[in-house]
Amino acid sequence: MILNVSHRLFYTYSESVILEPHTFYLYPKAYPHQQIVSYTMTIDPVPSMLVQNIDAEGNHQRIAYFREATSWLNVSVEMAVRSDDFNLFGFVLFPFETEQIPFQYPEPLKKLLQPYLVREGVTTYVEQYARQTAASERWKTVAFLTALCRDISQNFVYERREVGPPMLPEHTLIGRKGTCRDFAQLFVACCRALGIAARFVSGYLYGNALQEHDLHAWAEVFLPGAGWRGFDPTEGNAVINNHIHLAASADPALIAPVTGVFRGRAKSTLRAEVSVGEGI
Repeated sequence: MILNVSHRLFYTYSESVILEPHTFYLYPKAYPHQQIVSYTMTIDPVPSMLVQNIDAEGNHQRIAYFREATSWLNVSVEMAVRSDDFNLFGFVLFPFETEQIPFQYPEPLKKLLQPYLVREGVTTYVEQYARQTAASERWKTVAFLTALCRDISQNFVYERREVGPPMLPEHTLIGRKGTCRDFAQLFVACCRALGIAARFVSGYLYGNALQEHDLHAWAEVFLPGAGWRGFDPTEGNAVINNHIHLAASADPALIAPVTGVFRGRAKSTLRAEVSVGEGI
Protein backbone atom coordinates (compact mmCIF):
# COMPACT_ATOMS: atom_id res chain seq x y z
CA MET A 1 0.00 0.00 0.00
CA ILE A 2 0.96 3.67 -0.37
CA LEU A 3 0.82 5.80 2.77
CA ASN A 4 0.50 9.56 2.37
CA VAL A 5 1.55 11.91 5.15
CA SER A 6 0.96 15.63 5.45
CA HIS A 7 2.71 17.34 8.37
CA ARG A 8 2.48 21.11 8.84
CA LEU A 9 3.92 23.28 11.59
CA PHE A 10 3.03 26.93 12.10
CA TYR A 11 5.18 28.95 14.50
CA THR A 12 4.15 32.55 15.16
CA TYR A 13 6.05 35.18 17.17
CA SER A 14 4.55 38.24 18.83
CA GLU A 15 7.28 40.38 17.26
CA SER A 16 10.15 39.93 14.84
CA VAL A 17 12.87 37.51 15.89
CA ILE A 18 16.14 36.13 14.53
CA LEU A 19 16.00 32.38 14.02
CA GLU A 20 19.06 30.44 15.06
CA PRO A 21 19.82 27.23 13.10
CA HIS A 22 16.90 24.78 13.26
CA THR A 23 17.32 21.00 13.01
CA PHE A 24 14.59 18.84 11.45
CA TYR A 25 14.01 15.09 11.72
CA LEU A 26 11.11 14.93 9.29
CA TYR A 27 12.43 12.68 6.50
CA PRO A 28 11.32 9.03 6.46
CA LYS A 29 13.81 6.20 6.82
CA ALA A 30 13.81 3.49 4.15
CA TYR A 31 13.40 -0.09 5.40
CA PRO A 32 13.47 -3.37 3.44
CA HIS A 33 9.65 -3.32 3.31
CA GLN A 34 9.28 0.46 2.90
CA GLN A 35 10.50 2.77 0.15
CA ILE A 36 10.06 6.51 -0.29
CA VAL A 37 7.90 7.33 -3.33
CA SER A 38 7.91 11.12 -3.07
CA TYR A 39 8.91 13.80 -0.61
CA THR A 40 8.72 17.59 -0.46
CA MET A 41 9.62 19.96 2.36
CA THR A 42 8.77 23.67 2.25
CA ILE A 43 10.10 26.19 4.78
CA ASP A 44 8.85 29.78 5.00
CA PRO A 45 10.77 32.03 5.30
CA VAL A 46 13.14 30.34 2.88
CA PRO A 47 16.40 29.47 4.67
CA SER A 48 19.61 31.04 3.45
CA MET A 49 21.04 27.50 3.54
CA LEU A 50 19.53 24.06 4.05
CA VAL A 51 22.02 21.32 4.83
CA GLN A 52 21.18 17.61 4.59
CA ASN A 53 23.13 15.23 6.83
CA ILE A 54 23.15 11.70 8.16
CA ASP A 55 23.60 11.94 11.91
CA ALA A 56 25.67 9.68 14.18
CA GLU A 57 22.84 7.13 14.43
CA GLY A 58 22.04 6.97 10.71
CA ASN A 59 19.05 9.32 10.72
CA HIS A 60 18.35 11.80 7.92
CA GLN A 61 18.82 15.26 9.40
CA ARG A 62 18.21 18.70 7.87
CA ILE A 63 19.60 21.90 9.33
CA ALA A 64 18.17 25.27 8.22
CA TYR A 65 20.07 28.55 8.56
CA PHE A 66 18.31 31.94 8.48
CA ARG A 67 19.52 35.50 7.97
CA GLU A 68 16.50 37.80 8.02
CA ALA A 69 14.24 38.68 10.95
CA THR A 70 10.77 37.16 10.83
CA SER A 71 7.56 36.92 12.85
CA TRP A 72 6.69 33.42 11.65
CA LEU A 73 8.13 30.04 10.68
CA ASN A 74 6.03 27.64 8.62
CA VAL A 75 7.16 24.13 7.79
CA SER A 76 5.23 21.86 5.45
CA VAL A 77 6.12 18.24 4.66
CA GLU A 78 4.34 16.01 2.16
CA MET A 79 5.45 12.42 1.65
CA ALA A 80 4.32 9.17 0.08
CA VAL A 81 5.79 5.85 1.22
CA ARG A 82 5.24 2.42 -0.32
CA SER A 83 4.78 -0.01 2.56
CA ASP A 84 4.62 -3.71 1.70
CA ASP A 85 3.33 -6.63 3.74
CA PHE A 86 5.99 -8.80 5.33
CA ASN A 87 6.33 -11.58 7.88
CA LEU A 88 7.27 -9.69 11.03
CA PHE A 89 8.47 -12.90 12.70
CA GLY A 90 10.23 -14.24 9.63
CA PHE A 91 13.65 -14.54 11.23
CA VAL A 92 15.85 -16.93 13.16
CA LEU A 93 17.62 -15.79 16.31
CA PHE A 94 21.29 -16.69 16.00
CA PRO A 95 23.32 -17.64 17.98
CA PHE A 96 20.50 -19.95 19.05
CA GLU A 97 21.08 -19.30 22.75
CA THR A 98 19.67 -15.77 22.21
CA GLU A 99 16.23 -17.38 22.02
CA GLN A 100 16.28 -17.23 25.84
CA ILE A 101 16.93 -14.23 28.06
CA PRO A 102 19.17 -13.08 29.51
CA PHE A 103 21.75 -13.55 26.76
CA GLN A 104 25.03 -11.96 25.74
CA TYR A 105 25.55 -10.30 22.39
CA PRO A 106 28.64 -11.42 20.48
CA GLU A 107 31.47 -9.06 21.48
CA PRO A 108 31.77 -7.18 18.16
CA LEU A 109 28.03 -6.46 18.24
CA LYS A 110 28.06 -5.53 21.91
CA LYS A 111 30.58 -2.75 21.25
CA LEU A 112 28.32 -1.23 18.59
CA LEU A 113 25.18 -1.61 20.68
CA GLN A 114 26.56 -0.14 23.90
CA PRO A 115 24.54 3.14 23.74
CA TYR A 116 21.34 1.07 23.45
CA LEU A 117 22.19 -1.01 26.51
CA VAL A 118 22.65 1.90 28.95
CA ARG A 119 20.35 1.27 31.91
CA GLU A 120 18.95 4.80 32.03
CA GLY A 121 15.48 4.75 33.56
CA VAL A 122 15.97 1.20 34.87
CA THR A 123 14.95 1.25 38.52
CA THR A 124 14.34 -1.70 40.83
CA TYR A 125 10.60 -1.50 40.19
CA VAL A 126 11.03 -1.36 36.40
CA GLU A 127 13.42 -4.32 36.47
CA GLN A 128 11.03 -6.34 38.66
CA TYR A 129 8.21 -5.67 36.19
CA ALA A 130 10.43 -6.77 33.29
CA ARG A 131 11.51 -9.93 35.10
CA GLN A 132 7.96 -10.85 36.07
CA THR A 133 6.87 -10.47 32.46
CA ALA A 134 9.80 -12.56 31.24
CA ALA A 135 9.16 -15.27 33.83
CA SER A 136 5.53 -15.51 32.74
CA GLU A 137 6.82 -16.32 29.23
CA ARG A 138 9.48 -18.80 30.45
CA TRP A 139 12.22 -16.31 29.60
CA LYS A 140 11.74 -16.74 25.86
CA THR A 141 13.05 -13.66 24.08
CA VAL A 142 10.36 -13.05 21.45
CA ALA A 143 7.54 -14.15 23.75
CA PHE A 144 8.76 -11.66 26.38
CA LEU A 145 8.80 -8.79 23.87
CA THR A 146 5.30 -9.50 22.59
CA ALA A 147 3.93 -10.02 26.12
CA LEU A 148 5.47 -6.76 27.36
CA CYS A 149 4.06 -4.91 24.39
CA ARG A 150 0.61 -6.42 24.91
CA ASP A 151 0.56 -5.79 28.67
CA ILE A 152 1.33 -2.09 28.35
CA SER A 153 -1.32 -1.68 25.66
CA GLN A 154 -4.03 -3.56 27.54
CA ASN A 155 -3.37 -2.56 31.15
CA PHE A 156 -2.20 1.05 30.86
CA VAL A 157 -4.38 4.05 30.00
CA TYR A 158 -3.39 6.09 26.97
CA GLU A 159 -3.58 9.86 27.44
CA ARG A 160 -2.78 12.86 25.32
CA ARG A 161 -0.44 15.43 26.84
CA GLU A 162 0.28 18.49 24.72
CA VAL A 163 2.98 20.05 26.88
CA GLY A 164 5.57 18.97 29.40
CA PRO A 165 8.40 16.44 29.35
CA PRO A 166 7.81 12.68 29.09
CA MET A 167 7.40 10.79 32.33
CA LEU A 168 10.15 8.65 33.75
CA PRO A 169 9.60 4.93 33.05
CA GLU A 170 8.96 4.20 36.74
CA HIS A 171 6.33 6.95 36.95
CA THR A 172 4.57 5.52 33.89
CA LEU A 173 4.66 2.07 35.50
CA ILE A 174 3.34 3.31 38.85
CA GLY A 175 0.59 5.46 37.34
CA ARG A 176 -0.34 2.88 34.67
CA LYS A 177 -0.99 5.68 32.18
CA GLY A 178 0.92 7.80 29.70
CA THR A 179 1.44 8.94 26.13
CA CYS A 180 2.86 6.83 23.32
CA ARG A 181 6.23 8.42 24.11
CA ASP A 182 5.98 7.37 27.78
CA PHE A 183 5.02 3.81 26.81
CA ALA A 184 7.92 3.57 24.35
CA GLN A 185 10.41 4.71 26.97
CA LEU A 186 9.04 2.23 29.52
CA PHE A 187 9.34 -0.56 26.95
CA VAL A 188 12.95 0.46 26.20
CA ALA A 189 13.84 0.53 29.91
CA CYS A 190 12.34 -2.93 30.48
CA CYS A 191 14.31 -4.37 27.57
CA ARG A 192 17.56 -2.83 28.74
CA ALA A 193 16.89 -4.13 32.25
CA LEU A 194 17.22 -7.64 30.80
CA GLY A 195 20.20 -6.86 28.57
CA ILE A 196 18.30 -6.38 25.29
CA ALA A 197 19.52 -3.43 23.20
CA ALA A 198 16.61 -1.05 22.62
CA ARG A 199 16.02 2.39 21.14
CA PHE A 200 13.28 5.01 20.83
CA VAL A 201 11.59 5.64 17.46
CA SER A 202 9.68 8.69 16.24
CA GLY A 203 7.34 8.60 13.26
CA TYR A 204 3.76 8.21 12.07
CA LEU A 205 1.09 5.55 12.46
CA TYR A 206 -1.70 4.65 10.03
CA GLY A 207 -4.86 2.93 11.20
CA ASN A 208 -5.33 4.48 14.64
CA ALA A 209 -7.75 7.42 14.70
CA LEU A 210 -6.03 8.95 17.74
CA GLN A 211 -2.54 8.80 16.23
CA GLU A 212 -3.26 9.68 12.58
CA HIS A 213 -3.35 13.34 13.51
CA ASP A 214 -0.16 13.47 15.56
CA LEU A 215 3.35 12.10 15.68
CA HIS A 216 3.73 8.64 17.13
CA ALA A 217 6.44 6.88 19.14
CA TRP A 218 7.41 3.24 19.60
CA ALA A 219 10.52 1.15 20.27
CA GLU A 220 12.96 -1.06 18.38
CA VAL A 221 15.09 -3.85 19.80
CA PHE A 222 18.17 -5.42 18.27
CA LEU A 223 17.87 -9.20 17.94
CA PRO A 224 20.87 -11.21 16.69
CA GLY A 225 19.86 -12.75 13.38
CA ALA A 226 16.93 -10.35 12.99
CA GLY A 227 18.48 -6.88 13.35
CA TRP A 228 16.35 -3.99 14.55
CA ARG A 229 12.70 -4.97 15.04
CA GLY A 230 9.89 -2.63 16.07
CA PHE A 231 7.39 -3.07 18.89
CA ASP A 232 4.58 -0.62 19.59
CA PRO A 233 3.38 -0.79 23.22
CA THR A 234 0.62 1.74 22.51
CA GLU A 235 -0.88 -0.50 19.83
CA GLY A 236 0.17 -3.71 21.59
CA ASN A 237 1.71 -5.22 18.47
CA ALA A 238 4.99 -5.79 16.75
CA VAL A 239 5.51 -3.18 14.03
CA ILE A 240 4.50 -4.27 10.54
CA ASN A 241 3.73 -1.98 7.59
CA ASN A 242 1.52 0.75 9.07
CA HIS A 243 4.31 2.67 10.78
CA ILE A 244 6.51 5.25 9.04
CA HIS A 245 9.88 5.80 10.71
CA LEU A 246 11.39 9.28 10.93
CA ALA A 247 14.30 8.74 13.32
CA ALA A 248 15.56 6.37 16.01
CA SER A 249 17.94 7.03 18.89
CA ALA A 250 19.29 5.77 22.17
CA ASP A 251 18.23 9.17 23.58
CA PRO A 252 14.74 10.44 22.61
CA ALA A 253 15.76 14.05 23.24
CA LEU A 254 18.17 13.89 20.29
CA ILE A 255 15.51 13.27 17.64
CA ALA A 256 12.80 15.82 18.32
CA PRO A 257 11.07 16.60 14.99
CA VAL A 258 12.16 20.24 15.22
CA THR A 259 14.74 21.85 17.49
CA GLY A 260 15.98 25.42 17.45
CA VAL A 261 15.83 28.72 19.29
CA PHE A 262 15.26 32.35 18.36
CA ARG A 263 16.78 35.63 19.48
CA GLY A 264 14.34 38.30 20.62
CA ARG A 265 11.78 39.15 23.28
CA ALA A 266 8.81 37.68 21.48
CA LYS A 267 6.40 35.05 22.73
CA SER A 268 5.92 32.07 20.44
CA THR A 269 2.98 29.81 19.67
CA LEU A 270 2.83 26.57 17.68
CA ARG A 271 0.01 24.96 15.74
CA ALA A 272 0.58 21.53 14.20
CA GLU A 273 -1.45 19.56 11.64
CA VAL A 274 -0.73 15.90 10.85
CA SER A 275 -2.71 13.55 8.63
CA VAL A 276 -1.86 9.99 7.55
CA GLY A 277 -3.88 8.16 4.95
CA GLU A 278 -3.77 5.44 2.35
CA GLY A 279 -3.38 6.52 -1.26
CA ILE A 280 -2.60 5.11 -4.68
